[in-house]
Amino acid sequence: MTTTETAPDGPPPPALPARRTWRVLYGHIRPHRPAIALGGLLTLIGAATGLAQPMAAKMLVERLGGGDSITGLLLLLTVLVVAGVAVEAVGAYVLERTAESVVLAARRQLVARLLRLRMPEIERSRPGDLMSRVTADTTLLRAITTQSLVSAATGSLSLIGSIVLMALLDPVLLAVTLGVIVLIGSSLLLVMPRISKATKRAQEAVGAVSTALERTFGAFRTVKASGAEPREAAAIDTAAREAWRGGIRAAKWQSVAQSSVGLAVQLSFLAVLGVGGARVASGATGIATLIAFLLYLFYLIDPIARLVEAASAYQVGAAAIARMAEAEELEAEPEAELEAEPTAGGTAGEAAVGEAAPAAPAAPAAPAAPASVTFEMVTFRYRPELPPVHHGVDFAVPGGGMTAFVGPSGAGKTTVFGLLERFYEPDGGRVLVDGTDVRDWPLDRLRSQIGYVEQDAPVLAGTLRENLLFAAPGAGDAALARMLVRTRLDGLVARLPEGLDTPVGHRGSKLSGGERLGPCLPLRQ
Repeated sequence: MTTTETAPDGPPPPALPARRTWRVLYGHIRPHRPAIALGGLLTLIGAATGLAQPMAAKMLVERLGGGDSITGLLLLLTVLVVAGVAVEAVGAYVLERTAESVVLAARRQLVARLLRLRMPEIERSRPGDLMSRVTADTTLLRAITTQSLVSAATGSLSLIGSIVLMALLDPVLLAVTLGVIVLIGSSLLLVMPRISKATKRAQEAVGAVSTALERTFGAFRTVKASGAEPREAAAIDTAAREAWRGGIRAAKWQSVAQSSVGLAVQLSFLAVLGVGGARVASGATGIATLIAFLLYLFYLIDPIARLVEAASAYQVGAAAIARMAEAEELEAEPEAELEAEPTAGGTAGEAAVGEAAPAAPAAPAAPAAPASVTFEMVTFRYRPELPPVHHGVDFAVPGGGMTAFVGPSGAGKTTVFGLLERFYEPDGGRVLVDGTDVRDWPLDRLRSQIGYVEQDAPVLAGTLRENLLFAAPGAGDAALARMLVRTRLDGLVARLPEGLDTPVGHRGSKLSGGERLGPCLPLRQ
C-alpha cells in the first residue's frame, strides 16, 4: 500500500534568506576559486585597458590641436583595443568552462542525494519536479556562480575607476552624471525582487511540465487505450503555459532593468553635452576634456550593465538555489550505509531471505543458512493523517521453506516487505532478520540478503543483460546462463536477434507482460 501526494498549486514557498543563499552559493564555487580568480583577473585587465582608452583619446585631441605627431598614440590606442578584447575573451572562456564544472558538480551532488531519498519522501514528491531540479535549476546556477560574480566585481572596480578619472577631468560634469544615473537607477530596487519571484514561478511550472510528461510516458499504453491523449495534452499545455507566463514576466522585468541603464546613460549624455558645451564656451574646460569625459560616460554603460546583469542573475540564481536546497533537505538514507554493492534485488508482493554475505566488523553476524524473519507487535501508518496499516502485527517465519501471505487488497501484505527492506520504518514494535533488528543492519548488507521481485514487474530502459545483472553487476556468464535456464528465459533469449544485448525499451515496452517478469527476478552471485 503506497500513496502519492501531488504538491498543491498556489504561491511559491518563500525564498531562502540572503545569508543562507550566499552560504549555499559559496559551497558550490569554493572548489573552483582559483579558476574563478584567474578569469576575474583577465576580465579586470581587459576592463583596465578600456579605462585607458579615453585618456589616450584626450591626448590625441590635444596633439592634433598642437600639430604634433599622432602616430604613436594611434598605435597605442590600437594595441589597447586589441589587447583588451583578447584578454577579455580568454577570461570569458575560463569563466564559462568553470561554470560548466560548477553545474556538473551540483548535478552530481543533487543526484546522489535524490537517489538516497527515503521512500516516504519520494511518495510525497513529484518525480518530474525532482528531475527538473537536476536539469533546469542547475542550469540557472551556471550564470550566478561565475560570470555574474566576476561581472559584479569587475563592474564595481571599473565603475569606481571611471568615476575617479571623470572626477579628475571635471567634477561638475561628474555631479551632473551621477545625479541623473541615481535618479533613474533607483527604480531597479523595485524591479529585482519581481525578477526572482517570476523566475521561481517559471521553474516550478517547468517541474510541473516534467511531472506531466513523466506521468504520460510512464503509462503510455494506458493513455492510448483510454483515448486520453487530448486530456493529457491539455494538462501538459496548462503547465507549459504557466512556465511561459513566468518566463515572460521575468523577461519583462529584466528588460525594464536593462532599459533603465540605457536610459540613465543617454539622459546623462544629453545633460553632460549641454552643461559641458556651456563650460567649453565659457572657457571653464577644454574641448579635449569634454570629449574624454563623454567617452568615459559611454564607457560607464558596460560596468553599470554588468552590475545590473549580475543583480538580475542573482535573483534568477537565488530562485534555483532555493529549489535545490529544498531537495537537499528531503530526508535521505545514511550515505555511509550505501557504500557496498548489493548482490540481489527486491518484491512488493514476495520476498525471500537468502544466505548472507560475509559479515563486516561490528555488523550483525551473517547467517550460514536462510535467515528467519520476525515481526514483534509492529504498528505502522504511511502518514500521520492516514489510518494505520498494521495494528500490532506479530509473526515469525523460520528460515527455509516457503511462506505465503494471503489477504484482501489493502490488508498490508506489501507493507510487510516494505518494512523488511527498510523502505519504511515501523511506528512501533520491531522487525527482525535472523534475530537482529533491521535497524541494526547496514542497509546495503540487509538488502543484499533479500531477493525482491516487485508485483508490477518493472524493467529499466537498456538491454536485457543490464536488467538481469542489475542487482548483481559482478555476476559472471556462467551464473547468468544458470539463471536463464532456471527462469526458462533461455528460449526467449535464443530467439532474440541480439540475444542478451537486445534493448528492452522504456520500462520494458518491447517485452510482453510475462517476458517483463523475467528480468525482474533476482540474480544471486
